[in-house]
Amino acid sequence: MHIYTRKQRWKFLLLAGAVIIGIATTWYTNTMVKKLEGEEKLKMETWVAATEQLNNTNLSKETVYFDFLLNIIQNNTTIPVITVDENGNMLIARNLKLYDTLNQPLADGKNLDYISLKSKKYLASQLAKMKAQHAPILIDLPGSKQFLYYKDSYILTRIQLYPIVQMCIIFLFVFMAYFGFSSTRQAEQNQVWVGMSKETAHQLGTPISSLMAWVELLKMEESGPEIIREVEKDVRRLETIADRFSKIGSTPVLLPENLLAVLDNSVRYLQNRTSDKVKFELHFGDLDELYVPLNLTLFEWVVENICKNAIDAMDGSGQINIYVKDQNQVVYLDISDSGKGIQKSNYKVVFQPGYTTKPRGWGLGLSLVKRIIENYHDGKIFVRNSEINRGTTFRIVLKK
Repeated sequence: MHIYTRKQRWKFLLLAGAVIIGIATTWYTNTMVKKLEGEEKLKMETWVAATEQLNNTNLSKETVYFDFLLNIIQNNTTIPVITVDENGNMLIARNLKLYDTLNQPLADGKNLDYISLKSKKYLASQLAKMKAQHAPILIDLPGSKQFLYYKDSYILTRIQLYPIVQMCIIFLFVFMAYFGFSSTRQAEQNQVWVGMSKETAHQLGTPISSLMAWVELLKMEESGPEIIREVEKDVRRLETIADRFSKIGSTPVLLPENLLAVLDNSVRYLQNRTSDKVKFELHFGDLDELYVPLNLTLFEWVVENICKNAIDAMDGSGQINIYVKDQNQVVYLDISDSGKGIQKSNYKVVFQPGYTTKPRGWGLGLSLVKRIIENYHDGKIFVRNSEINRGTTFRIVLKK
């Protein structure tokens, strides 16, 4: 499996994992919060009902009932509560840490008249929070009315904080994913260098094989000028390939070159070493010369890589058209084929190292093309358009 395929799969799995974690924990948290809020409100309403009943019960006849109501009131040990009278005076506080004037802990339900100044300020701040959280519950007593204020319990507060914990978990998840992708990126870079070595061997293989064939012919026949010229071409080709790889990683020198002549020479070389089923057409319009700053050996590599990819996309049979347009400050170079085409979602992906549709490909050709055009020639290269089973057009933009 290629590096690009593995990277895409890991991206999808990590993204899916993060989405699932986020949705599941958010749903669970919201469900629990709503359930607890309902239960706590029910507890407070029961507390109020018990208080009202307690004040309306005949103690001499309903001692058991009185004990039951008192038990309900005393069993609230988790929800902070403050009751106030009709004038807003605080009467009772439960489940809040209060201290008297002697700095001794004040028991729940005790008179609030003798609490310390610090506790009074604390109690006032807690009442303000309760008012902000929940509407008060009316306690309807004989001859008077009171209001019960409460806020979320310790457990409910912690659950409400859980989304923050959740985000920390997701952050940790993403952080770990980052290191995972860093490792993948390092492996990708290693793959690039290994692939470049194999690509070098692959490119050297063609002229070497050709030279070996020409040598055999020279042995069998008398040497003729045509054969010698072809051998010289392949020898120069080997020198060019070596020069190309020597320039990768360093800043190449750009010199004014006739783009039309460069394209014509590249096509001639490819045409002589490609099947007759592949046709090349050059479309220069009225242009006779068009000088552009180029590094000749690297730019020829660009043209060859795109054309070889086109030949592979056409399964060795089809037509390649090359168009040149002079647009004042820039030059447009379009290379079109009649091959399988590229899906729109892959227009940018095709230039990434490791991306390939070939069973034995390394996915380096277009990556190197992009590097040469954009990093070394300050130009642009992109998929101009493509249709499945109808062909693809790559556009190169070069500055004049």
